[in-house]
Formats: sequence, structure tokens, C-alpha cells
Amino acid sequence: MPRAQPVEIHERAIDNLRYIRRTIERAGSFTAVPGAGGVVMGSIALLAAWIAGPETGARWLAVWIAAAIAAVAVGAAAAALKSRRAGLPLFSGPGRKFLAGFAPAMLAGALLTAVLFRAGQAVLLPGLWMLLYGAGVVSGGFTSVRVVPFMGACFMAAGAAALLTTVTEPDIILAATFGGLHIVFGFVIAVKYGG
Repeated sequence: MPRAQPVEIHERAIDNLRYIRRTIERAGSFTAVPGAGGVVMGSIALLAAWIAGPETGARWLAVWIAAAIAAVAVGAAAAALKSRRAGLPLFSGPGRKFLAGFAPAMLAGALLTAVLFRAGQAVLLPGLWMLLYGAGVVSGGFTSVRVVPFMGACFMAAGAAALLTTVTEPDIILAATFGGLHIVFGFVIAVKYGG
């Protein structure tokens, strides 16, 4: 029985190097954060600001909660589509890391929203939402491309400014951040990092 010829070591090394190169390229250029989805999320926020108006009552809160639910659905669908196009599972690698960093801040925001609204402090909600959303994006996007945590830092700065000053027009500040920042950064991510 003839003996199989051993594979030369340099052939295996070249295959291994190709695999490593493809993996690094894919990890470096892929972000689970969807740019096109961010533009749509920003558009939802602009619409919500127009519908909700400046009064921070129960109707205002209901509009913004509905907008948040719609934006999360759009963001999740866009991230799933982007992951599928990149040939990567959504909840492995970048997607899982983003969700692990993002979710705790969102859960804290939901709880604090209920507490502050019940206490009659709805005027604090825009600043709180921006601050915690930004914190979630910074920590979730830490392993992503640099523009993602920078976007989160912009939300945090806007949230801190809103909390430290008296915001008399919450619809304007929410439109500028959740609308404007999402649209601007969404275009940047879509153009530079695909989708």
C-alpha cells in the first residue's frame, strides 16, 4: 500500500496566512451598526418630534416610546440584512459585542423613564435618553469602527448639555440628536463601511 505524501509545511502556512488575512480584513471593515438603518432611524425621530410637539405629557411620551420601538425594529432588521450581506451571523462577533454593551444602558433608560415620568420630571427625559443611548453606543461600539463610539460620545455630550441646562423645547433637542446625529452618522457609516 503506497504511503501518502506529506503536505509540505509551506503550503499549509500559506493557506493559514490567507485565512488569517481574510478574517482580519472582514473584522476590520465590518461594523454591525447599519448606516442606512441609522438614516431611517433618524427620520423616525424627526417624524416623532413633529408629532409629539414640545409638551412633555403622556401623549408626548407615548409618541417617543412608539418611535423608539420602531427605531429598534428598523435597526435590528438593517443590522441583520447587513450581516447577511457580509456573510457573518448577526449574533457572533461584532453584533453580539454591540448588543452586550448596548442593552444594559437601554434597560436602565427604560426604568428611569418610568420613574422620572411618574415623579413629574419628564423634562429630564430628553437629556437622560441621549446620555444613556450614547453610553450604550460607546460601550457597544467599542470594538467596532471608530465612528460608532464617536457617535455615542456626541449623544452623551448632547445629553449632558441638556441635563445641565434647562431645555424648553424637548422636541427640538430630540430631533437634532436622535434625528440629526443618526442621519449624519448613518450616511458616514453607509458610505465608508457599507450599508
